Amino acid sequence: MTAPSDVRRSDLESAEAASLAPYAMTAAASRGRDHAHQEDPYRTAFQRDHDRIIHSRAFRRLQYKTQVFPNDEGDLFRTRLTHTLEVVQLARSAGRRLGLNPDLIECVGLVHDLGHPPFGHRGEAMLAELMADHGGFEHNRQALRTVEELEVRYPDFAGLNLTYEVRESIVKHGSDRDPARIPQRFHPSDAALLEAQLVDEVDSITYDCHDLDDGLRAGYIDPGAVQEVPLWQAAWREAAEASPRATAPKLISDRALRILLDAMLGDLIDTSRGLLAAKDVTTLADVRAAREPLIQPSPSMYEAKKTLERWLFANLYRHWQVNRKFHLAQRIVADLFAFFTAHPDSLPPEHAQRAAGAGLHRAVADYIAGMTDRFAGDEHRRLCR
Repeated sequence: MTAPSDVRRSDLESAEAASLAPYAMTAAASRGRDHAHQEDPYRTAFQRDHDRIIHSRAFRRLQYKTQVFPNDEGDLFRTRLTHTLEVVQLARSAGRRLGLNPDLIECVGLVHDLGHPPFGHRGEAMLAELMADHGGFEHNRQALRTVEELEVRYPDFAGLNLTYEVRESIVKHGSDRDPARIPQRFHPSDAALLEAQLVDEVDSITYDCHDLDDGLRAGYIDPGAVQEVPLWQAAWREAAEASPRATAPKLISDRALRILLDAMLGDLIDTSRGLLAAKDVTTLADVRAAREPLIQPSPSMYEAKKTLERWLFANLYRHWQVNRKFHLAQRIVADLFAFFTAHPDSLPPEHAQRAAGAGLHRAVADYIAGMTDRFAGDEHRRLCR
């Protein structure tokens, strides 16, 4: 029996060129890396980025960073890591239907939350407040800082030396599509790649559906009250009609969540495919020149989603039991920030050294942003009694 021959990078790049849509981003067309080094013979540029992200310390820390519920609330709730993996899986599936590059999609999905500090968005809000007079804090910019400076894995350069396209996608994620907030080196006038736009939209769909799931599982969301949200009401009705033998509401709820997720993803794919055709997008240059996102939901789904998100904000994200946890979490972040800015000689050596160039407040923010929920709590107990 003849052994299979090695599949080389050139073979993979040829396969991409033959199989992807003409408006997809191929690895062979990448603008490259900041620090030149020899290409891998068996992996494309984006496959190599994928592996570097997976092996980074910042990625591993996501398993102990909050999505909605703190890590000590229970083993079945999403963490920032499981949320990231769910985004990647769903975005790859949707991207395949649109002819986009699955390797780049996976990289962007894996890296998009690396800059989140402990305790979710409340932790980020507190760091942003504390850093308001010192350059600010925002998790997308922190993710870029993480992969370009804070991850130190190689003797010749700081950072992971990821491709331009992956790093560009970090700073053009979400609200940072505003050109005024994008560093000039990432060409603010260029629209984000379709792969990045897709991850952005799937991220939003994922946390809408899975935060709702976790809220129901935790008992923080009243199953009857959420029926006032039209999207959920329609999904629940369809699930109940399709489950005449179901006696446990939990099984109907699980089915309704799948229906809701499928409806949102299907709408996103169909609407985006229609936009690409209507605007005659046939090349990567067309994507770069577009003045509005080309991956987006229909207007009706957009409004229905916003209604769901407003309901989740009022009934889950600001639930009194969630508030208790996060008021404590914000105090932990504030106390640690005050302690380390007052006592910089207590910073670990690598962060103390960074303060000389980046400034003390930025070095402290870097240190705290890299903490997991658990480590931040431990540091607080050790230092701020």
